[in-house]
Amino acid sequence: MLALAALIFAPPALLAAGPHHTQHLALLGKGLPKINREVLSAVDRVQATAPDGGGYFIGVHAVPAECPIGYPLALKGMAILVPTRTTSYCSGSSYSALIEALDHLLTKRPDPVRLEQLRMQEPDGGRREDEVKAWGWWNADGFGCDFALVQYLGIGERIKAADARPGDFMNISWNSGLGHSVVFLGWVRDGAKGPSIAYWSSQKGTNGLGDQVSPLSSVKELNAVRLTHPERVLTFTPGAVDRKAAKGELPPSLGVEK
Repeated sequence: MLALAALIFAPPALLAAGPHHTQHLALLGKGLPKINREVLSAVDRVQATAPDGGGYFIGVHAVPAECPIGYPLALKGMAILVPTRTTSYCSGSSYSALIEALDHLLTKRPDPVRLEQLRMQEPDGGRREDEVKAWGWWNADGFGCDFALVQYLGIGERIKAADARPGDFMNISWNSGLGHSVVFLGWVRDGAKGPSIAYWSSQKGTNGLGDQVSPLSSVKELNAVRLTHPERVLTFTPGAVDRKAAKGELPPSLGVEK
């Protein structure tokens, strides 16, 4: 990885790998803390379930309704999601990377109560609504990674976007008013449309799961968080979520003229 001050830039090999590769850990993991390495490994495992991206779909009222991720997701052998579609969408992909990372980091299973608080479906298989338990907060409008990881679960911390490492989680607020939930991969100083951000998520441009590079000129705000205490999943008490506590910030300058 190439770094200027605290900024971590995506290496050329990552940008040349195409959207659907499974080499995030190999290309980005050197020198990273164990937890970030596990998130990148989790990204590779999630991506491997959809070699062509798997398709992107949103539609709460469709039959069947949108599905966060397109494969059976489990934590220590216990079901988190039984998919109703093979497609995915952004917050479903990033939450799946979190769950897959926890699957490797935890030494034992969460108890049934905490498992239920992590699940992405209701017990009858129905949709878990926004702002309901961990997934509902992760999937909520706004800075869902902050709501869930930092506030509800208490297993992560807020970081400055400029301090982000590959394997950190981000919410991107676009100038258009829409948002995106992603795993950060690195900054790109000389992208096709100027200074950019590289991330992994699920989006139309990659037919679902895949790497994407977007210009910072299209970004209004960023909110970055880091998984720091995965072990607390075994003991957490759900925290109250204060939307105002999750604040966005402008993208960092990448040391180029604008």
